[in-house]
Parts: sequence; C-alpha cells; structure tokens
Amino acid sequence: MKLPPGHRLVHFERIDSTNAEARRLAEAGERGPLWLWAGEQIAGRGRLGRTWVSEPGNLYVTLLFSSGAPATAMGQVGFAAALAVHEAAARLLPAADIKLKWPNDVLIDSAKFCGLLAETIGGTIALGCGINLASSPSGMPYPATSLARHGAKADVETLLGMLAEALWKWLIVWDEGRGFAAIRDAWLERCAGLGRAISVKVGGKQKAGAFRGLADDGALILGLPGGRQSLIHAGDVLFTADGDPGKLAR
Repeated sequence: MKLPPGHRLVHFERIDSTNAEARRLAEAGERGPLWLWAGEQIAGRGRLGRTWVSEPGNLYVTLLFSSGAPATAMGQVGFAAALAVHEAAARLLPAADIKLKWPNDVLIDSAKFCGLLAETIGGTIALGCGINLASSPSGMPYPATSLARHGAKADVETLLGMLAEALWKWLIVWDEGRGFAAIRDAWLERCAGLGRAISVKVGGKQKAGAFRGLADDGALILGLPGGRQSLIHAGDVLFTADGDPGKLAR
C-alpha cells in the first residue's frame, strides 16, 4: 500500500477507537501526518457522541495531521473527507449511485456506508473515517449498507490506500480553508437532496424547509417560507417524503 509522501501508518488489531488514540498521541506531541488503522474498535465513536459499530472486515482509520486553519474553518475538513470517500468508492463501484449527505455521511442508493468524525486537538486535526466495506450493522435508525453488498471487490488495505491518496488530494484543495469554495462546489455536485424539502433535527427540535445549499463556512442553508433562510451548523437532516415536511424519511 502506497501512502502520500511523508505519511506514516500504525496498525492495531484491536483498539478502543482510532480517534481516541489520535487524541492521546496529539496530546503527547505527535503532529503527523499519521494514519491510525484498526482492524476492530471496541469503543468506536460517531458524530454527536454516538456509538459507531465496528465489526471486523470494515475500514476504521484516523488521519492525524497538523493544521494552521482558523477555528472557523476546522469543521470544513469533513467535506473534503466526504469527497475523498466518494472518490474511493466510485473507483470500486463506478456505476453506483453514490451521494453525499450533510454534514458528513456518504450513501449508496440512499443507504449509509460511511461516517466521518473530525476533532481538533490543539494545532492538530484527527479526521476519523469508518467505511462499511464487508458488512453493515443491523437495527440502525437509518438504512445502512456496505460496499461489498453492491459488488465491490477489494480488501481493507486496498481501500485504505485509495482513501489516503484521495483524502490528501482534497485536503490540499481545501488549503486550510482558503480553498473551501472549490470544496463546496464539488460537494454540492455530489450531494443528495439539493432543492428538496427536508427537516433538520437541531437540539431535539425539528426545523422544516428546503435544502438550498451550503454557506461559505459549510453551514446548511435551509430555505423557509417567505424567502427567508436559516443557517444550520449542526444537526441531522431528514429527507421528507413527497415533498411534505411532515412526512419524514431518511
């Protein structure tokens, strides 16, 4: 497996979470770029503190790297990572309907196969990525799938190499926030639900409207009645059935 120049890789058969290990290393002075790859996680985490089911055979990895980006731009790295996952998955499944879902999910045929988690530790970013390659969990509150279910034939190491190549390319485009306009345009070209009626769950409440795009900082632009707009910086998007915000569907 070939990594971008200057990148290192550490592999764990089993660990609590690659993002947790990245935090420990960053707090001890590690600045990367360092890839932390686990065969299995026993305490995998997703966005908003959720558990990420981490069965063997899938890809669980974190890239730890230093960044001088301002705090307002740190959250944008998730969009670059989503583009990288889309690119890697499309190489394996060129005919598949792969879409990006705000803020950081990647879908095939409207089912999630990837989750991303970016965390800042001092002057570093820990960018975690979980990709369902061989299997997907059951009993989730949303449809889930795996690349193998759609015909992908690759091992975890091959997928990691593809992801590393694509991610570093998109992080260079991002350029610590200076290139986010290009990231935003590329993300919108690949996203799900643009222009559709949606509902966004924010802090236990739901706001209904239409998905109008991304703001300059990556916030979701929610179109409201009367031409008004609301910027959403954190939340869960629900696509609505038949354009009716009262009929919620993932």
